[in-house]
Amino acid sequence: MSNVRRTNTLLATPWPTFMLSASVNIGDVAHAIQLALAPVFLLTGIAGLLNVMAGRLARIIDRGRQLTDKPVPHELLGETAQVELQNLDRRRHLASAAITACTLSALFVCTVIAALFLEVLLRVELRWLVGLLFTGSTLTLVVGLAYFLREVHLATRTVRIPVSAHKRQSGGDNGSAA
Repeated sequence: MSNVRRTNTLLATPWPTFMLSASVNIGDVAHAIQLALAPVFLLTGIAGLLNVMAGRLARIIDRGRQLTDKPVPHELLGETAQVELQNLDRRRHLASAAITACTLSALFVCTVIAALFLEVLLRVELRWLVGLLFTGSTLTLVVGLAYFLREVHLATRTVRIPVSAHKRQSGGDNGSAA
């Protein structure tokens, strides 16, 4: 009979009250919000980086489409165009890897924020998990930035701007006397 009463009492208890610690107060939640504020700013910065990287990837894809829109056999494409397509493909891979790594970093930051709140609400020690996730986030962000830096370096190395043609069109050496 006592087992039936105990089961009925547990079932009658609302789920959140049963799962959450009874000693959670508004001060603890406010403290969790303060702790989560720094990762939220990091998440905002990562979102800005992802925006820049996605823009570069879009430009790379647009340039590749521009070079391949005309139905010209691969053999008839000039050597310069083939080299540029190869460089664009390499840059596309680097930009994609950078976006993947930075997105993974953002996911780790989101998990850090969730773990900070769970630590307060459930009164469970999750500092080791928060530290591990934050370290993972930082490392994947470093990897993403390294891929991004490599893509930018490759872009500046492979793009040639013909300065001499611009000087002929504008009429000389920017108005300097010879």
